[in-house]
Amino acid sequence: MKAYEFLKRHGLRAEDVSSDKVLDFFSSEMKDGLEGKESSLAMIATYTEAGNDIPDGESVIVMDAGGTNFRTCLVTFNNGVAEISDFVKVGMPGAKKEVSSKEFFSILADNIERFMGKSKKIGFCFSYAAEITPDHDGIPLMFSKEIKAPEVIGKRLGKELLKELSSRGYDTEGMTVSVVNDTVATLLAAKAAYKGDASTYIGFILGTGTNTAYVERNSNIKKIDLAEGSQIINVESGCLKLELSEIDEEFMKTTKDSTSYHLEKKISGAYLGPFALFVLKKAAEEGVFSTAAKEKLSEMTDLETKDVGGYLREAGDFSNPLSFFALDKEDAKNAYIIMRSIVERSGKLTAINLTAAVLASGEGDDPRRPVVINADGTTFYKTCFLEDYVKQYLDEILWKKEGKVCQIVSIDNSPTIGAAIAGLCV
Repeated sequence: MKAYEFLKRHGLRAEDVSSDKVLDFFSSEMKDGLEGKESSLAMIATYTEAGNDIPDGESVIVMDAGGTNFRTCLVTFNNGVAEISDFVKVGMPGAKKEVSSKEFFSILADNIERFMGKSKKIGFCFSYAAEITPDHDGIPLMFSKEIKAPEVIGKRLGKELLKELSSRGYDTEGMTVSVVNDTVATLLAAKAAYKGDASTYIGFILGTGTNTAYVERNSNIKKIDLAEGSQIINVESGCLKLELSEIDEEFMKTTKDSTSYHLEKKISGAYLGPFALFVLKKAAEEGVFSTAAKEKLSEMTDLETKDVGGYLREAGDFSNPLSFFALDKEDAKNAYIIMRSIVERSGKLTAINLTAAVLASGEGDDPRRPVVINADGTTFYKTCFLEDYVKQYLDEILWKKEGKVCQIVSIDNSPTIGAAIAGLCV
């Protein structure tokens, strides 16, 4: 088949990814990031432990800023079970138009005013790169996902929020704000909800973007002076500067921040669809498809990841924007081969990512106490074949090569539950 020849020629198959080479690079970048050396991985210290007991019966205000939505609610744990109440979802400030710092924090305050007097503790899940301070405040380093709030970069989120609430006449004396990344919150949720015996926990998100968090020994975090113990590290794994093929590099140049988020642009939901379209057009230029299919591809300007998964699930679905491939048997098969290969490669890279985190944790040797990975994100669960490929390559790389045992779990409302735990315990 022409598709196989095209994929092999351009190094786009999963088998073209050396698991040993990429894993070594991943682990090396993680180590350098922990030591404060030059690295594409920020390895952000969170000053947050994973083993705190959750107080029963105490309420906490939860804020969840992620993607295009900003969510607020009140959370109370009863017998270890999170009860979520008064949940409200609005648009994320800066998603539709640029906002000033004052507007940004004013919108945050607007959405938690109804909770004033109900709790002195706030857990803030902030799904963007941020430096976490020793007192658990967060300082945004950059906004991804097209959020436009440049004046907020470099400001302390908790401090500015409390200042805004105070200016409205609320008594903020004794109020605390604990800021955590969504991946860190996902890890904390696993610690709270998993009922088995785990050796450690990993938080992993593969949705619009991707990231990983794991528990690291303080003695290995050499870029800051710490007492003995351990804490959760926000890897910012989507930033791994991983160069694979010339087509990958050509595609990178078409994206925003074209020199950043290398791994994210190879595996996440915001990019799998656009990358698949880019590759299909390249294949058409090299004669893989019929003239009719090539013309249809030339007219396409966008492709969503859900449509790639939809084609792999049912190539004959004529509501899919790629349905024109189904008009010709060879076109249909070649398109299927290319897109399935892209998904498989994403699955292998994801498995390598998770393997690197497990190895860094130092756990997973005892099958009675696996490393529990709380995986969150629609791309991971809803992209056809992706979850299957991740598990296949974890078996091949993590278990058969490294002898480590993991268990993937899915916990509902992980960012909310994790932020609540941070607010109550940190």
